[in-house]
Amino acid sequence: MGSDTDLPVMSEAGKVLDKFGIAFEMEVVSAHRTPARAHEYATSAQKRGLKVLIAAAGAAAHLAGVIAANTTLPVIGVPMGTSSLNGMDALLSTVQMPGGIPVATMAIDKAGAVNSAIFAAEILGLSDPAIAQKLVEHKADLARAVDEKNARLQEQLAAKK
Repeated sequence: MGSDTDLPVMSEAGKVLDKFGIAFEMEVVSAHRTPARAHEYATSAQKRGLKVLIAAAGAAAHLAGVIAANTTLPVIGVPMGTSSLNGMDALLSTVQMPGGIPVATMAIDKAGAVNSAIFAAEILGLSDPAIAQKLVEHKADLARAVDEKNARLQEQLAAKK
């Protein structure tokens, strides 16, 4: 993440990765304030055993692009809503990558953090049956939660008649 102020949002990604049993690193690396560190982090990621990178940053959110430019690993960008533009600047900075340097861009803030972890799990699940099974269970849990909410709604509507 570009700053420690991103931690409350990105800790949501950590919770999801934990749920799927996926080990992860969490670092503060700035594309602008520590460009050499960002370069080193990206170029050494694969040697450290990483398979997918999630980069979260706000404002002129170049972190995901810098990381993607320096690795062949998949990079998932999470725009942070930390500026006066409420993350729209970060969204555009993250999603507008030039051809040849892809960054999978998620939603701004918490939804993006959660989805970045799920998307990372989907990528890893292609070659890890245990993660793939946890994804199947996750989708079933989502469907079950919607069914339960609908049942409560129908009870409330029936009670009003």
